[in-house]
Amino acid sequence: MNESIIGRAIKDKKISLNFYNPRDFIKGNKSNYKPVDGKPYGGGAGMVLQAEPILKAFSNVEKKIKLARRGGDKKRKVVIFSAKGKPFNQKIAYDWAKKYEEIVFITGRYEGIDERVRKALKAEEISIGPYVLTDGDVAAMVVSSAVIRLVPGVIRLESLKEESHWNLLLKKEKNNELGDSGLEYPHYTRPEVLKYKGKNYRVPKVLLSGNHKLIENWRHSKR
Repeated sequence: MNESIIGRAIKDKKISLNFYNPRDFIKGNKSNYKPVDGKPYGGGAGMVLQAEPILKAFSNVEKKIKLARRGGDKKRKVVIFSAKGKPFNQKIAYDWAKKYEEIVFITGRYEGIDERVRKALKAEEISIGPYVLTDGDVAAMVVSSAVIRLVPGVIRLESLKEESHWNLLLKKEKNNELGDSGLEYPHYTRPEVLKYKGKNYRVPKVLLSGNHKLIENWRHSKR
């Protein structure tokens, strides 16, 4: 998170990231063991993250945030990552970057998080794909990367306009005269001829023509 675009965004104070461990907000036993999970009611395999440690962590963080901003309210989004959540996409990333000043990601492990966390915090369940991960940390990184780069000032608008999904994001596909899919066209750079295992891979001639209209048409045809 401290590298490249996100790292610069943090350094330039466009965004800030904070990490919290629910174990830090509960009391341990004599051996200083701090359990945050338990067996699921009704039986079943695996363990479930308990609601209490997560809610205590959230309340503690919430107090710190309010003190830092002297009681003022900001538009906040609370997200829980779950395999049964709403599929995440570019439109969601754009909306969140535009609408919310604070986004709280609650990530789980094992069999998931006690459902009462979602209800108590009125959180939205989000999935990054139809598969199961060992933990929600990776999902949080994926969504953070997608949202942060859309925060105003993090990336130039001109760069975003050339990306995949941009036309779809702004709902321009219906009026798209060239009928492209909204996905990004293929990219090439030097050398002009790439030699690999006895074969030559050339840059398409149209990209070397200097004819911007032909290049534009070719790029749209490849979307």
